[in-house]
Amino acid sequence: MDERVIAIVGPTASGKTALSVQLAELLNGEIINGDSMQVYEQLDIGTAKIKEEETNGIPHHLFDYKKPDESFSVSDYQTSVRQTIDELFARKKQPIVVGGTGMYIQAVLYDYRFTEEGHDPLVRERLEREAEENGREALYERLLKMDPDSARSIHPNNVRRVVRALEIIEVTGKTKKEHEASQGHEVVYPHLLIGLTMDRERLYRRIDRRVEQMIEEGLEEEVRALYDAGLKDAQSMSAIGYKEWVAYFEGRETLEDVVRNIQRNTRRYAKRQMTYFNNKLPIEWIDATLPVEKQVEEALRIIKNSRQL
Repeated sequence: MDERVIAIVGPTASGKTALSVQLAELLNGEIINGDSMQVYEQLDIGTAKIKEEETNGIPHHLFDYKKPDESFSVSDYQTSVRQTIDELFARKKQPIVVGGTGMYIQAVLYDYRFTEEGHDPLVRERLEREAEENGREALYERLLKMDPDSARSIHPNNVRRVVRALEIIEVTGKTKKEHEASQGHEVVYPHLLIGLTMDRERLYRRIDRRVEQMIEEGLEEEVRALYDAGLKDAQSMSAIGYKEWVAYFEGRETLEDVVRNIQRNTRRYAKRQMTYFNNKLPIEWIDATLPVEKQVEEALRIIKNSRQL
């Protein structure tokens, strides 16, 4: 067993699932979900969740972990995954975190703190009361003066985020950007990050085709069941592949609009994923267009070489 956490990352539709299962077989590993939406039950087709027959008997953790009406934060994820990693190490199993949500993976591997710093319920309550009494515009103007960077990235009507940014300033004495920059540098788990990448236009074609396949597999029915259950405002329904259907169900858009919007939003998300990975994490990249067997060989070579450093 490698004495590190191994993470397989990459943009959506890059082929992480197949590589991770084969690596887990060879490394006595078990797989931990690293995708923010695959934690939800009933979100299967639209999140490209691994099917039972694709697991090859490898245990998969934190998939179908939450009901679709429940909320789930990066802090919740951090706690759950760290518990799982510790348990796998105790059983002499290789933890392999697989997914495309860079912030979630980074929060597990590095010292991101979400609860003990920058939060004060009394401060938050007072700021929320001020927004009600004096108007959200006054609160936003204060943020604009104290933290213009955050203010420019927040819509004036988003009271929750305005309050949060001001809460951080009052509690820590730092702006949100300064607060975030002061943490996340210390390693919690030794780790190796392996990423799958490919030419952007080729990835975009793969994304477009996969969305079409999701439609063929019954994505509309999957989302309709959630919508009919009254979950259109749930966190789970904010996922790409799900939120785009609401306008269609309510007669405001066509099916063609839905498909086009999902494809467009997924391509944009893939671009954001690659930007995050390239800017935030030290990743060893593998060509995602190689056959899976070649990807596995390359991953094993990276693992072997990194041990010798």
